[in-house]
Amino acid sequence: MPLLNEPNHLGLINFLTELPAKLGEPKAVLVISAHWEEDITTISSRAQPELIYDYYGFPEESYQIQYKAAGEPELADKIMKMLKWQDISVKLDPKRGLDHGTFVPLKLIYPNADIPVVQLSLTNDLDPQKQINVGKAIGKLVEEEVLIIGSGLSFHNLKVLMSCDPIVYDKSERFDSWLNNIVTNQALTWHQKEQSLVNWLDAPEARYAHPREEHLLPLHICFGAAWSTEMEAKNIFNEKFLGTQVSAFLWQ
Repeated sequence: MPLLNEPNHLGLINFLTELPAKLGEPKAVLVISAHWEEDITTISSRAQPELIYDYYGFPEESYQIQYKAAGEPELADKIMKMLKWQDISVKLDPKRGLDHGTFVPLKLIYPNADIPVVQLSLTNDLDPQKQINVGKAIGKLVEEEVLIIGSGLSFHNLKVLMSCDPIVYDKSERFDSWLNNIVTNQALTWHQKEQSLVNWLDAPEARYAHPREEHLLPLHICFGAAWSTEMEAKNIFNEKFLGTQVSAFLWQ
């Protein structure tokens, strides 16, 4: 929808297109997409990844979108080694392309497609501690000018998204407030934040916000990566979106 200039996504479009001013231009981008799950952590290692149009019922033009960013097999191999050093089960996928959780935001953030892109999967057990541990293992990548992006949505209940019912917004706001406090509150220790994110189901309206948590867990990997370099987070997008309150965070 953002690439089709859907009016309800204008705030999101503006946010993504203005991000390079905050992020600069990295040497490579690693994306954790909510739309890729494997039995063990998996890294795309294809040199010229194709696009995966993993959505249904959209206009024909949405299946003609192109984003010709190169992959970076050497970076994929390095990430695999970093994970193995921490005894994390991992494999490379030399066939995997870029799904819409990757190419949609990147087409708006870096439209020239001139920065290499690697994808990292979630594990399909959706274990929050596992995702955080993956992040801890790869956090040093930022010192090599690799941008790590967690691509999901902080509220992802498709049954109520775009509802006009005010109770939906109220419930999303309660979860969003909790998430903001955990991620950005500098009075909390890293361990306190980790335990809260591991036990995220204890948050207000947690299961309402995420009937299935795959769209939340990319954040856990980013949190783990930030921990390893002790970067603090700030909220850089906090808006009403399709009848809900959503947020995005930057560790820098």
